Order: sequence, then C-alpha cells, then structure tokens
Amino acid sequence: MAAGQNSDFLGLRLASTSSEARNANRRRLSLQIRASKSSPRLSGRPLRVAVIGGGPAGGAAAETLAKGGVETVLIERKLDNSKPCGGAIPLCMVGEFDLPLDIIDRKVTKMKMISPSNVAVDIGRTLKPHEYIGMVRREVLDAYLRERAAEAGATVVNGLFLKMDSPPAGSGERYKIYYNEYNSKKSATGEKKEMEVDAVVGADGANSRVAKEIGAGDYEYAIAFQERVKIPEAKMEYYKDRAEMYVGDDVSPDFYGWVFPKCDHVAVGTGTVTHKSDIKRFQAATRLRACDKIAGGKIIRVEAHPIPEHPRPRRVLDRVALVGDAAGYVTKCSGEGIYFAAKSGRMCAEAIVEGSAKGTRMIDEGDLRKYLEKFDKMYWPTYKVLDVLQKVFYRSNSAREAFVEMCADDYVQKMTFDSYLYKRVVPGNPLADLKLAINTIGSLVRSSALRREMAKITA
Repeated sequence: MAAGQNSDFLGLRLASTSSEARNANRRRLSLQIRASKSSPRLSGRPLRVAVIGGGPAGGAAAETLAKGGVETVLIERKLDNSKPCGGAIPLCMVGEFDLPLDIIDRKVTKMKMISPSNVAVDIGRTLKPHEYIGMVRREVLDAYLRERAAEAGATVVNGLFLKMDSPPAGSGERYKIYYNEYNSKKSATGEKKEMEVDAVVGADGANSRVAKEIGAGDYEYAIAFQERVKIPEAKMEYYKDRAEMYVGDDVSPDFYGWVFPKCDHVAVGTGTVTHKSDIKRFQAATRLRACDKIAGGKIIRVEAHPIPEHPRPRRVLDRVALVGDAAGYVTKCSGEGIYFAAKSGRMCAEAIVEGSAKGTRMIDEGDLRKYLEKFDKMYWPTYKVLDVLQKVFYRSNSAREAFVEMCADDYVQKMTFDSYLYKRVVPGNPLADLKLAINTIGSLVRSSALRREMAKITA
C-alpha cells in the first residue's frame, strides 16, 4: 500500500470485510425473478454461460453469474495481462465492487492540469477528506476480479477464443465455441478444444472476436501508448498522491497526455484517434513536458493498445452480449473505461441471472436487451456530456487554454469530481451555471486573442 494512504475508508464506508458489505452484496444478487413462464425450464442442469475475456468486464460478469446459480466458464488468453491503461478508478467503484485497499497503489487527491503554454492549474481543492481517485495496475485488478469469480464458482480457463457456431435464432439450441487451451502441456500453441454453452458474454476488448462473430460493426478507436517509468525515490515523493494531465497539439491533437502514479513507478502515456501513426512522437512530447519531474527515470515497460471511441452499432444478438471495451464503453474527453467495463459486465450478468430464474431457465435476446436499456438509461448522459466537452475544448490549443483556465474554478472542480467519483451527471446551481458559461466564453475569447498574438510573433 502506498505511503500516506488512509485505511479508514473503503470508498464511502469503513474498510472491512464486514457483514454489512457481505449482506449488501447478497441483497444485490438476490434479484427479483421475472423469467417468463414460457421460458423453457432446463432439465437436470443449470444454464451455462461462457464469458470471453478476463478483464474488469469479464471478471465482474463471471462472478455475478456464478453467484447467481449459472454455470460459468471464463476464458482469458493472458492471465498476466497488463493493458496500457492509466489505471484510474472512481471512488464509487471501490465501494460498489468491494475492492480491498491493498490493490490500490495510490490515492490521488491532487491533480495538475497543464495547458499547451505550460500554465498549470491545481485541481482537487473541493475533495472531502475521504474522497480520492484510486490508481491501480491492471494486472493486479484484473487478476483479483478473476480470482474472486473463481471463488464464487466460475471455471477460469487460460485459453484463446477462436470462433463459435451459432444456433438458429430463437431455437434454444446451444452455441458451440472453439478455443485453444494453454493449461495443457501437450503443445506450446495450446490444445484445440470446443464447448457447448447456452449464452456468450463477449468481454474480449476492443479487438473482440465475439463482436466479429455477431456482426457487431466497427467503431472509431484511439491508440493508447504508455511507458512505465521507474523514477528516483525523491522524485516519486512528488507523485505520492498527485497525477498530471497535459493538453496540447504536441502531446495529442485530440486527447491528452498523462503521468499517473503507481506503486513504485509512474505511468506516462498519451493517445490519439486522428493521428495514430504519430503516436510515438506524441509520447516523446509528453515525456518532454514532464522531463524535470521524471528525470533520471528508467523505462521498465512499454505498452500500446486500441481504445474504442463509441459504442458498437450492435451489442446484443440472440443470446450473445458485448460488455466493456468489446461493446465500446469508453468515455470521450477522459478516456475512462474501467468502471464502465466492470459495471456493464455486472449488469449483463444480472440480466442473465434474473431472466434465467437463477440458472434454471433458458434466456432469450429480450433478457439481454434489458441490460442494454438499463445501462444506456444510467450512463448515456455521462457519455453525451463528455463527448460535447471533447468537441468544444480539444479542437485547438486556444480552446485547451480556455479549458485549463476554466478548471481553476472551484465550482467546475466540484461538479467535475462529483460526476467522476460517483458516476452521475450532477445537477448544477442555475446562477453558478450562468456564471460558468460567461467565464467560459471569456476564457475562449482571451485564448483566441492570445493565439492571434502568438501567430504575429512567430510569423
């Protein structure tokens, strides 16, 4: 656990494995059973579901399914996976998913937003004493969620999903999935296997093979590039509870660069949708912007990965559903996806448990569509707001200067953190919103004037 962490709180409640937390989980899993009377009752066996992918979405789905009486098989290609991810999780996730403090590397309570002209604004003044942004390593978080799924009764298979045969729609017949299993010592490339299941949850990331199998359609995606940098201990002290975000055309024309603290190193990265071939140049610029604070650091790992920019056109077909990155659940502007991955995995699994009467009946597409309706109703406003913010403030350096200036406002900070930490679009104060609108316009005007003056100087 990182130095300076307060172990008195786990999310918004006391850190413990208390009966209160366990009872809350039991209540959540004691779903109201609304399976149709016409849904075929399964004879002599429970519903069997294959979860493809063992990240936050797959781990959360598998645990919920197993606890809900569904026979669950989770297939993950790389059990030591460390996706190139900033690793920030909101406070509500810590409590909602009962995460132990020892998997959280750092509790960030200070954030520096740094403009294209290197104007730095400190963010975090409005946080309450128990509030923080959790920083995790994906290999640690993902492994923990998979282990918890296994403890709940899910079978975890180290394997690569290849393809599946789908039954006629509405037939109730089983899917046949094909995969290479790596648990066998017979072959380094894995042993070819197949399995029959009643439903499939695709949690296999941005390059989802399950999505291709159901013709889910393509989406625009960003490339995230990240280096883990081991820096001197004295410099690490600066990042003990602080993260940094850099904006500017140099670090990304449509996203941001970041320096996020981990247990004994920092993650330095950037991303872009529009200029993927230039990603290494943007990464070099991010390192340059942070050079004084990471000087003497040694790169210990380099990572790159696609990140979806919007939900896929199709997310459910018959008894197959997509969750997490496979479904496209990453927000614009912030690029956040961990919470939404885990949440979508859990919500999809809850719909299956409920629709199958705890694994005793067959499900249909209507059951899975209930998950989509619930997820979209809860989170569409968040995605829409962040999409608008990205279009307004990431379009030019002058707009980014205005964005950073705006972040200095306490009201903006409170609204932003409340929305991020608790995953809801927070209703504002009308007078404060009007003042904010006026200040935003003023910031944009001043930044445009600065851009014109700079153009004169450099002409």
